Amino acid sequence: AGGPRVLLGGHLDTVPAQGNRPGHRDGGTVHGLGAADMLGAVAVMLELALLAASDPAAAPAARAELCLFGREELPIAESALAPLLAREPSLASADLAVMMEPTGNALHAGCLGNVNATWTFHGRSGHSARPWQADNAIEHAARAIAALAEAAPPRERAFDGLTFTEVITVTRIEGGIAQNVVPDRVTCQVNQRYAPGTTAAEAEARLHELCDGPGRELVVTSNAPSAPVHVTHPLVRRLIAAGELPVAPKQAWTPVAELAAAGLPAVNFGPGDPRFAHRRDEQVDVAALVRCFRVLEAFLCA
Repeated sequence: AGGPRVLLGGHLDTVPAQGNRPGHRDGGTVHGLGAADMLGAVAVMLELALLAASDPAAAPAARAELCLFGREELPIAESALAPLLAREPSLASADLAVMMEPTGNALHAGCLGNVNATWTFHGRSGHSARPWQADNAIEHAARAIAALAEAAPPRERAFDGLTFTEVITVTRIEGGIAQNVVPDRVTCQVNQRYAPGTTAAEAEARLHELCDGPGRELVVTSNAPSAPVHVTHPLVRRLIAAGELPVAPKQAWTPVAELAAAGLPAVNFGPGDPRFAHRRDEQVDVAALVRCFRVLEAFLCA
């Protein structure tokens, strides 16, 4: 077709199974691994391709291209999409990308940046019967974690008319070698989410400012950048109008950030309900799949 090129993006990988394979259909709901995130969206993409193939005489107003990739559920350093965009630069010359991550058929603009870091605390080991002769790394970690929670509560940041919530969370902690040994080392995993408008370097600098100190070290292990908001883009406005879509900020990281880094404006729109992503009872409603299909059909054929 003539007209603008619209890249529909979706990942084929899922998180590990949680007793939810094989899937099944129960009335108007499809249950199973990846139903919401995001194999339901992949099914919609394939149905759109079949629709185009079934009517060669049709002349849609936009050219839809499908981009299916793996390894999205892994750290960004292991991403398959960024190397694909480098290998196939024509993908990034599309006019718009619609990443079909779960949004509950709303349009989610932008995305949060995502930092993962290792936070290590050092002390001095000793016998637990004489703890005053040691220096307990667990106590250092406990005080620092409590101080971090107090110094960095969730904060709202507005960007292009949408409000994102920035958070810093300690997600794992490990330390100690035996019940009768005061540990000299504790390691925590810290996750930081930052809003569009903040650079990757600025996010890391803030995390270091909050976490650095004597007897501790913070090492950033990955930093996936945030993505800008594109709600004023003409094609995005057309997509919103095609389904009278509600618009919200994407309170998570998605591959729209990788697409933006390649120079391609991108938004999130997909049938999956974010509430069911990564859950044991992952599911998607058939009505949501049909609704997503109809919206994209109207958008591409308008």
